[in-house]
Amino acid sequence: MTIRFGCATERSGVEVVDAVERHRYLLETPEDVEPTPVDSDEFRFPVDAAVSLRTSALTLPTVVPIYVRDTDGTMLAHVTPSESISLPTGEYAVELCAPIKMYLRVSGELTVDRTQQRLDFGTETTVSLGARSHHEHPAGTITVTDSVDDAMRAVSLFGSALKTTTPERSYPTLRGHPPTVELGDAFEAPDDIVAPETGVRIELPRERSYVYAAAPLAYYLSARVEPGPVPRLVTDAGFEYRLDTDNGVERELERLLRHVFFLDCLCRTEGLYPVDLHERRVVEEALSGEFEMAFDRLYELPSDERLAAYLSVPYELLEPHHPEWKLVSHVAPTAQSVELLPFLVDDLAIVRAPTRTEASTASEIQVDAVDEFLRDGDEFTRGAAAQSSAMEFVQPESADAVEQAWVGEGTPVGANKATIEAYRNRLSRTMAGDDIDIVVVCNDSEMVDERDDIDHVYGSRDELPFDVSIHRSLTTDELADVLRTQTEFLHYIGHIDDGGFECADGRLDARELDDVGVDAFLLNGCTSYEQGLSLIDAGAIGGIVTLSDVINSGAVRIGSVLARLLNGGFPLSVALEIARGESIVGSQYVVVGDGGLAITQPESGAPSLCEVERCDGVYEVSLRVYPTEKYGIGSMTIPYISDNKQYSLTSGVYQQRNISKGELLEFLSLEDFPVRFNGELRWSESIQDYEL
Repeated sequence: MTIRFGCATERSGVEVVDAVERHRYLLETPEDVEPTPVDSDEFRFPVDAAVSLRTSALTLPTVVPIYVRDTDGTMLAHVTPSESISLPTGEYAVELCAPIKMYLRVSGELTVDRTQQRLDFGTETTVSLGARSHHEHPAGTITVTDSVDDAMRAVSLFGSALKTTTPERSYPTLRGHPPTVELGDAFEAPDDIVAPETGVRIELPRERSYVYAAAPLAYYLSARVEPGPVPRLVTDAGFEYRLDTDNGVERELERLLRHVFFLDCLCRTEGLYPVDLHERRVVEEALSGEFEMAFDRLYELPSDERLAAYLSVPYELLEPHHPEWKLVSHVAPTAQSVELLPFLVDDLAIVRAPTRTEASTASEIQVDAVDEFLRDGDEFTRGAAAQSSAMEFVQPESADAVEQAWVGEGTPVGANKATIEAYRNRLSRTMAGDDIDIVVVCNDSEMVDERDDIDHVYGSRDELPFDVSIHRSLTTDELADVLRTQTEFLHYIGHIDDGGFECADGRLDARELDDVGVDAFLLNGCTSYEQGLSLIDAGAIGGIVTLSDVINSGAVRIGSVLARLLNGGFPLSVALEIARGESIVGSQYVVVGDGGLAITQPESGAPSLCEVERCDGVYEVSLRVYPTEKYGIGSMTIPYISDNKQYSLTSGVYQQRNISKGELLEFLSLEDFPVRFNGELRWSESIQDYEL
């Protein structure tokens, strides 16, 4: 069972644990409680496990969106941070959008007090509590040959993982993981993998790059992909949309996905979550006359008719309001790449055929590091010796996305190196123990600055049970034992060269390891790329590595910033993107494996980076919210700034607001998060009143 309930150890209450995702959430109670397992069928929404307990109140540790419904599912209130509500005696269903999705059923009075983050029931009563893990496993495996027709048949079945074909499919929790795909001697799919019939199909010439580019759209629309001489999207009702436009077939498929997805996000506010959405307001103001959209009518249409109505609105009218996409993946159109498609589609990634630029060389990538070295003659690099590795560097074209991934030959600069082994390792991840295990290894006495900087960072969050261990000057056998041990994260500080990790008695080459228990890692040494890939091959899921020599001072800065961001719940790729701007050597770092992996949960919701500038006596605040595996593209966020009651889509920059000093201090006190304050990266808890 992925969800566990237990009594809190240091405070009264019930602790909810998602053992696979390493998430936990404490609901405090005025007195000790005894959670008792109950049937989960009483909840309207799916839950993995449920308990009942008797209490008069529950107090939340963080500020999260709260929705209150009656037993029929009708929304009675969505409680924003600036308000509290009181409801008379009745039967209520309460949804808590915390790091673990939770649902309550309670009979009695209900008061939600935002000042104390407390749900009060008046008197002691029975509360049913259900929880659902965000962890998704594929329902089965499709076997294909290396033919393009088989790839089309497999992609046509990806929609079997959708939990709805209504506009609510834009919520990540209602999009399941597509079945995995593996190469074999004949096409074979389990009988129970059946895609919903939507009357939509995508016809394409037999070109593998077209099929791969169509995969996320086919999944999202639950569309069949079939051979055809003319690239087009058609419906059984006779609607046709040509794909062979001036943009090219692949880019037109991408535009369709962005367009339909965004309109679903707006249209779904007529359904289960009728909230005030910022993007809908902006679009309704922008669209008028010929293109005015009646979302209430659109919501009730069959999916194929709704699709036709969406595509009557020009893409260019809505493009300025689109959320920033989470992931653009550059996928080599080879038969082997089909095995990676389900994992990319699970992220709703844009899939492009790579435009291969081989202008970068190892020496060009090291220019920044050499410049910094020349400015400080006392500096040293983290390479143990001259590097002989001859990597072939590739530069993916720029993309409007939070992350980019490269699938194919070559070492990418500025993008994740995605491998099938990383995603398979993630699927096979086993349930964790109660603690989040973090190991720091410092194998060089000259690099103690970084070790000292991060010593107080990992495990600094009181609400999470960290187990942090620090090792110094390990031998090859000792380091091998550390790498084989089941661990959530390894932060390695030391010298690395072509021969491997420099240890007290020689070098450990990760290519010689058959089994690695580390989930994620930061190898903060020179040219650690190949060693990082070897850790992925042996069982790891994702990590941050270097492409060339790195200057020690720059590595210390990058390592310290990454430690703080990773400890705060940022995924590997996002943490690196932010950290790159903090040191001149940032361009030497890349992610290998699954860049969406996070080693801890954010305090509440999706991780964010705040920008604060003082202007004419007020403070201009903007918030960039990053999608994660849990809060994927399509999630909503409500920034708790001032009296804001408006939701925004997670992925992009929340609209700027001018607020007072008092409002800013209140916002900064909600939790500890990164803030770019007057151009400097800080953390909210470190910003003092006098600085404002």
